[in-house]
Parts: sequence; C-alpha cells; structure tokens
Amino acid sequence: MTERLASAQGAATARGLASTEGPATAGGPAAERPATAGGPATEGPTAGRLAPTPSHTVGPFYGYALPFPDGGEMAPAGHPGAITLHGHVYDGEGTPVPDALVELWQAGPEGSLAGAGGSMRRDPVTGGYLGRNGVDFTGFGRIATDADGHWAARTLPPGGPAAPAAPYISVCVHARGLLHHLFTRVYFPENAEANAADPLLAALDPARRETLVATAAPRPGTYRFDIRLQGEGETVFLEFR
Repeated sequence: MTERLASAQGAATARGLASTEGPATAGGPAAERPATAGGPATEGPTAGRLAPTPSHTVGPFYGYALPFPDGGEMAPAGHPGAITLHGHVYDGEGTPVPDALVELWQAGPEGSLAGAGGSMRRDPVTGGYLGRNGVDFTGFGRIATDADGHWAARTLPPGGPAAPAAPYISVCVHARGLLHHLFTRVYFPENAEANAADPLLAALDPARRETLVATAAPRPGTYRFDIRLQGEGETVFLEFR
C-alpha cells in the first residue's frame, strides 16, 4: 500500500513501505542478480569477459569514514536552549538495527537554514570537522546507531517555516537492506496547534500522524523519536519530486 500526499512545500509526499514485503537483502532477488564470472560460458563477442559483480544494498558497506566525531553535537556547547533528540531504529520485525546512519537537517530557532559553514570540512590533524567548533549552530547532524540500534543528537528547537507548516526536523535514514535511503520528519508535541494545521500531518490518519511526532520525556528538553522501517507502527516516509 502506498500513500501519496502533498507536503507543505509541495515537494514531499508521504508514503508507506509495503508491509507485505520482506526486508531487501544484499544483492537483491536471485532472479535479478547478474551472472557471475563462474557462471555458464557465453558465446559471441562477449565470450571470455567477466560479468559485472552483483550490486549491493546501502549497508553495511557504506559505513567507512561517514560517521565522524561529535556528529550529533549540533548545538553550541553549553547552550541553555539545547534539546536532546534520541531514539532507536527498528527493522520490520521490531529488532534494533545496529549499523544504521541517521542524518538530521533543520532550521535554527529563528527559522534560518544557514547553519554553520564547513560543518563537514575535515580537520586533517585531529580527524574531526572544522565547522564543529562548539560555538556555532550547524543545522546538520550525522549519527551512527550503536549496538542497540540507539542514536542521539543534541540540537536546538527548530524555528517555524512559513505558515501553515509546523516546525520540524528533516531526517534521512541509511541502513542495511535499503536500496535507497529514506526521508521522514520529526515534529514536536508542544506545537500542537501548528501541527494540527500542518498540511502533511493533517492529511494523515491519526495513527500514522503519531509516527512523525516525537514524545516528550519526563526530563525537560528530552524527546524520543523511534524510526520503524517496516511492520506495525511503520514510520511515514517522504518521497521528494
């Protein structure tokens, strides 16, 4: 089943992954895999040539050199308005995914999308990133899940886009079994009035809408946002055109 809905900016549509399909496996279905070099001999002009190697899914091959130190430290150090956003990535069976990569993109509290320049510029001496100086807000985070499928980011509350859209954080998920990375959003529960008017959220059934709204924890300034790739409670994902 696929859902296609117009977003607030007219560029994103919400869709659900087909729950009747099992997770993709590296190399894809056997019927679609190209012949290997050890397969039957060919005739004609291609005889004796090696066939292409089978294609791979995004993970776990993507992981080398992509995660970087303090990738989830988006807010300036010691900023009094900083919040913690965290959660787990689950597969279709509800099992935590230990090698997923979660990227966050967002506006600053005042609504600016500028962020800190050079937040991904590598420091050849320390291996860190020069734009992450602990002073400037980057607007971008990249976090690898741990062995329990958990991820966490320290950031600032996003500012509101043009009405009627509600404030949100854009999320991109890379994980094993995914041929293409997935996009979704995090909305915040304290913006109930703005969330009710948001075109994307308003177009979803209540149960589906809840998958895009973070849960406030008892500890002030802490929110939980779990990402379910398939199955019961599957997160709503977006398709950009």
